This record gives sequence, C-alpha cells and structure tokens, in this order.
Amino acid sequence: MANNSSLVGGESLLRQINYQVIIVQILVISFLCVNLLLIVTFFKKECFYTTARYILFAVTLMSDSLILFLSDVLLILSYLRFTMQRGMCIALFFTVYLYFVVTPVTLTAMTLERYVAICMPLRHAELCSTRSTMHFIVIIHGLSSVPSIVILAMIFSSVSISFYKQFTVCSIEMLLVHEWQDHLRSALNQFYFLMMCIIIVFSYVKIMKVAKAASGEDKKSSGKGLKTVILHGFQLLLSLIQLWCPFIESTILQFDFMLFVQIRYFNYLMFSLAPRCLNPLIYGLRDEKFYLELKSFGFFGLYSRNF
Repeated sequence: MANNSSLVGGESLLRQINYQVIIVQILVISFLCVNLLLIVTFFKKECFYTTARYILFAVTLMSDSLILFLSDVLLILSYLRFTMQRGMCIALFFTVYLYFVVTPVTLTAMTLERYVAICMPLRHAELCSTRSTMHFIVIIHGLSSVPSIVILAMIFSSVSISFYKQFTVCSIEMLLVHEWQDHLRSALNQFYFLMMCIIIVFSYVKIMKVAKAASGEDKKSSGKGLKTVILHGFQLLLSLIQLWCPFIESTILQFDFMLFVQIRYFNYLMFSLAPRCLNPLIYGLRDEKFYLELKSFGFFGLYSRNF
C-alpha cells in the first residue's frame, strides 16, 4: 500500500509539473511576442531611437526578452533532467546573471533620466543626448557585469580543471561549491538593489517637490513622471523580493518537497516573470507617442497619426 501511495503521489506530482511547465510556456511566448512587437515599434520612428528614455526602454525590452528565453530554456532542461558540462553551464550562467542585473540598473537609469528631465530641464538635452545615452548603456553593462565577474572569480579560484568537464543539471547551486560564495553573491545583490532603491527614493522626493511647485502643463508632466518613478520602484521591489526566494525555498525544502515545488513555481511567476511584463505597461502603453505608433502598427496603419 505504501509503494502504491508513493507511486500515485509521484504521478500526481509529475502531472502537476507538466501543467505548470505548459502554463509557463504560454506566458513566456505571450510576453516574448508582446516584447517583439514593442521592439519593432521602437525602430519604426526616428524620434524613438534618438531619444534617451525610449532607447533605455528598448534596452530593458531586449534584456527582459533574453532573460525570459534563457530562463525558460533552463527550466525545460531542468525539467527534462538534461545534463551539460559545467564549463558550458558557467558561460550560460554568466549571460543570465548579467542581464538579470541589467534590467533593474537600466530602470534606475530611466528614473534618473526622468529626474533630469523634470528637475534639470535646461541640462536635459546635454546630459541625455543620443551619444550620452550610448555611453550610459556601456556603463550600465559594465556595472551589471561586476557581480557576475566576482562570482566567476570565486568559482575559478576554488575548483580544479576537472570541475569544468563534469556533467550536471545546470543551476547556480551546482556552481557555488562553498556556502560563503552563496553568502557573498547575496550580499552583492543586496548592495546593488539598496543603491538602486536609494536612487529611486531620491528621484521621487525631488520630482515630488517640483510637482508641488509646478502649475499647468508642468504640473501634469511632473505628476506623470512621479507615477513612472513609483512604478519603477514597484518593479524593483519585485526584483528585490526575488533575492529572498532562495532562502525561503531552501527552508521549505527541508520540511515538505511538494510545498517546495509549489512555492518555487509561484516565486518564478510572481518575481521573475511578472517584473518583466511590467515594462510594456509602464512605457509601451502609458507613453502617448509610443502607444499611438504601437496602435498604428498593430492595426496596419488604420490609426496612423503624425507626431
């Protein structure tokens, strides 16, 4: 009876995981299609790819799309228990972790762009020119690569050559061989997100002061910028919560494996997929110019409007 119960429980869990993987595929494909539509729309108007906030928006779309695709591939490989050489897994991890950090750092840069536009309008054209924005993108990727480089250095300094040739299911847990490495990774993440939260709060306070003192069109613009900063803050909060998920999951795993599977699935949907579908809502639909061009493109020019 015990063996039969275990078999039924295992089949039930497998069936449940099948459904969960299918749901994730539907969500990921939907988000990727929306992001692709927005990226194509971005390249259709010169005013988009020559304006700082739209360029940074496109960077987040591309970064989110890459993360969605790679994380989904890793999910499928993990579900199939597919193994690969740890050296290849490290290269894949570096890309995933780099762009995991790129999105929130870019969001922070977008918040600073709104701060400059509203609080320093006379210097906005100089500080947020197309050339300057391209330099900022390089800086964003440089800053975002630091945690990955530190983790790679930890791995390289603590394992032998044979480690990279071993086959395993690809996950960060399989690469960090010492507990202190995981603690250092968490500390780096917490530091980055603390700095970004400080910048978000600083920008919010400054824009709020300008919004209170403004009138007419300036007040309307400041109010819209304030709402955008709040949405960026909410998205960063979701990303910050994702850093705490491994601690919660590892604790639950010690007591209940079924609950662990459910919690991990919920965390993936809420704190990995959800923050990466907010960008289209924040800029793709709330921005009037982008929305009009998106609607015109989506309806084959039937709603075309010059701006």
